[in-house]
Amino acid sequence: MEVGLADSSPRSVTVLGSTGSVGRSTLSLISAARPGEFAVEALVAGKDAKTLAAQAKAHGARLAVVADERAYAALKDELSGSGIEAAAGADAVVAAAARPADWTMAAIVGAAGLRSTLAALGRGGTLALANKESLVCAGPIVMAAARSSGATLLPADSEHNAIFQALDARDPSVIEQIILTASGGPFREWTQAQMAKATPEQAVRHPVWSMGAKISVDSATMFNKGLEVIEAARLFPVRLDQLSVLIHPQSAVHGLVQYADGSLLAQLGTPDMRTPIASCLAWPNRMSVDVARLDLAALSRLDFEAPDEQRFPALRLTREALEAEGGAPCVLNAANEIAVELFLTRRLGFLDIAVVVEETLAILGTQPVSDLASVLALDEAARREASRIAAHRVAA
Repeated sequence: MEVGLADSSPRSVTVLGSTGSVGRSTLSLISAARPGEFAVEALVAGKDAKTLAAQAKAHGARLAVVADERAYAALKDELSGSGIEAAAGADAVVAAAARPADWTMAAIVGAAGLRSTLAALGRGGTLALANKESLVCAGPIVMAAARSSGATLLPADSEHNAIFQALDARDPSVIEQIILTASGGPFREWTQAQMAKATPEQAVRHPVWSMGAKISVDSATMFNKGLEVIEAARLFPVRLDQLSVLIHPQSAVHGLVQYADGSLLAQLGTPDMRTPIASCLAWPNRMSVDVARLDLAALSRLDFEAPDEQRFPALRLTREALEAEGGAPCVLNAANEIAVELFLTRRLGFLDIAVVVEETLAILGTQPVSDLASVLALDEAARREASRIAAHRVAA
């Protein structure tokens, strides 16, 4: 039997965030698939018009959209004569997400991806979610949108996809614990004094994964793992006290599920985002992917250790934000985005990232949210407050 999609008709696909690492990996899988297996409906990028246009032409997309309106002229010029529709702006991104498609990859980084994620969910179909901030900032709203439209929501992050593959959700009472693994990032063995002097170049030098700058810094602070804990609490039928994190430097085990009968099921694989993306792209089937196979004999050992929350307070802060509920996760995410941006531009120290987040939470963490408008308003307020706090720290 040939491995692939069961339906012989092309599966229409939209990729939100096509020029990022997840978007590129998604398109590489589509390129490697059997002819006629997928048809690209729309591709959306931030401002890289040249790359977006090349992707759209290579994949025969019907629509290409840049979020930055200043890049529209360049996109239009690059697509001249191709017959591919071009558009630009935040509203155009949302409209692209709302266009009919069987399968959508939501990979726009940060809270900017929230509106398009909700638009895609609103029309039903299958959504592969690589934008964890959507669930962090507006988890109940996102899950309600999926239920209302009957959309299928699949986790594309490697850890959550691993849990998804190992999880038997038919009877939540038999699930004792979900364990997310973390490589520990580039500073796993660094002291506080060393991290205080960390540079952006050192922070983005991830020991295992190849990722963008923002998520690489989040891995170094472990905010990435904290956000994933919040995301897991939204996605899976467990309580917060049933979620834990283990440091696993080899990044071979991506997630584990402990069951009531003592079974501990783990999903393993090489650290390559094409594997979890392919799991979503072919779901509920499997597709062949040309990734390196995990050689356990060559690996020879698997190490695990508990995270150090004193050196990496992000895990504590994200847990407290989730316990507080309301708008606290949204505030945490917004403050972190601002702090990371300031660190990457050398306007804030590495250890100050967590300090800015904690102080912003103390001021705005009790604010409630009830709908998309209130989430976006709180996100904006938290960004302003985090910027103020960061400026004060630098001035001091």
